[in-house]
Amino acid sequence: MSAEDGWMAPFAGPWWLDGSESSSGAGAGAGADPGDPVAAARDALTHVYDPELRLDVVALGLVYDIREEEGTLVVEMTLTTPGCPVSESLPEMARLTIESVVGPGTPVDVRVVWDPPWSPEMMDDAAAGALGFR
Repeated sequence: MSAEDGWMAPFAGPWWLDGSESSSGAGAGAGADPGDPVAAARDALTHVYDPELRLDVVALGLVYDIREEEGTLVVEMTLTTPGCPVSESLPEMARLTIESVVGPGTPVDVRVVWDPPWSPEMMDDAAAGALGFR
């Protein structure tokens, strides 16, 4: 399903934009240096969840690189499988979440890459434990 199909319609933006706070009392971006868009983007991505696994894309090891190229934030991420049902929507959710933190003046380019292929070894210990891999 894609954004054109209306799958993204309920997504009104990251939870921290509605005034909510996380259990730690801080919204996304709270730990990132406001002058460092790469750190802010990485922090924001910890709030983008794979809807099937219910874990964030950073903990799952799906984010391979975040860098700035000529004023554009470039994110290289992968998916758990090439046939992933959220192959269109998850990168779009990542882009929207980052844009909400860094602002509309910073272009965000989320690229789905397949090399190296994702494997469960790429997850952090907490995510792997939650899924029974460690």
